[in-house]
Formats: sequence, structure tokens, C-alpha cells
Amino acid sequence: MKNNAKLIILSGPSGSGKGTILSKVREKIEISYSVSATTRKPREGEVDGVNYHFLTKDEFESRIKNGELLEYTTYCDNYYGTLKSEVESKLAQGKDVVLEIEVIGAMNAKKIFPDALMIFILPPSEEILENRLRRRNTEDEETLSKRIFEAKRELEYSKFYDYTIINDELDEAVEEFVNIVNKEKTQNI
Repeated sequence: MKNNAKLIILSGPSGSGKGTILSKVREKIEISYSVSATTRKPREGEVDGVNYHFLTKDEFESRIKNGELLEYTTYCDNYYGTLKSEVESKLAQGKDVVLEIEVIGAMNAKKIFPDALMIFILPPSEEILENRLRRRNTEDEETLSKRIFEAKRELEYSKFYDYTIINDELDEAVEEFVNIVNKEKTQNI
């Protein structure tokens, strides 16, 4: 029997609603989430191994050196990356795996997994995106300014993705995501 597991790469600027969409999608379809590794400090309520694998800079650089990462990049002065072992083991078990990663990491992961399904989440507008980031109230003004600048830069990468979803209305965005995944999986049977 053919393993029909799909690697799904999900990107979009910070504040576009990727995490919110994914949490709702997981209520509708079975999908494994690959927990990314990062050197940034945990936000209030975040749990190591659940939200991220929180590593020191030395730990992260050791994993880079040992070839343990599928992809990695720096974003706002922190490392972010995906552990190869986590993705490969889930795919081998026949589970669909979603990577919620930034655009440079996504381009690198696509080189290793050319059949990956790439979905980009767009905010309704740059103004709404900036308002969402400000409402989080999780960063100082300097870090927030960096995030806003990076978010605008990331929007340029949407053209390299298989699908784009505008997250204007959450339930509609979730439904669109589920429909895309189901369509792609039935095409590959």
C-alpha cells in the first residue's frame, strides 16, 4: 500500500493567523504538527516541546553542525528551524505533517521535499497585519518594528507558494485550508 503522507509547508508573516488557523484545522482533519526549534525566549504560556523546542544558541548551532535540521534561518536575531528526525518519522508512519515556518526556511525545505504542498497565509491588508502584531503586546517597540518590516518583506514570497489564503474571516480560511489539503491528497492517490 502506498504511503500517501503529505508534507505541508505553511508560511505567512507574523500576525497573519497561521497558528490560529492550524489549531482550527486540527479539529477538522488529522494532521501532525512539526514543532520547530528556536533560540528565542518563550512567551508567557508557551511550553517547551509543545509550542517550540527552546534551545540555547550553542545547542542550535551544534544541531546545525551535525546536520540534524531540515531547514533553519535567523529571524529577528533568533534561530528557527525544523528537526529532520521529527518530520521523517511522522511521514514514515503515514501521517501528514505541517511545518509552520518562515519563507526562507520554506524555500529550503521545498528543495529537500519537492512534492511538499506549500500554503501561504495572507492578512487582509498590511494595516490589519500591523494592528494584529501591536495587539499581541508581546514585544518592545524595536522588536515590533523588526517584525513589521520582516512581515512586509515576507509578503513578496507568496508568489512561490502553491496556494494563498487570505485570512480575513477565520472559519472561511480554515475551510479553504482543509479543502486544499483534501484536494491535494485525492489527486495523489
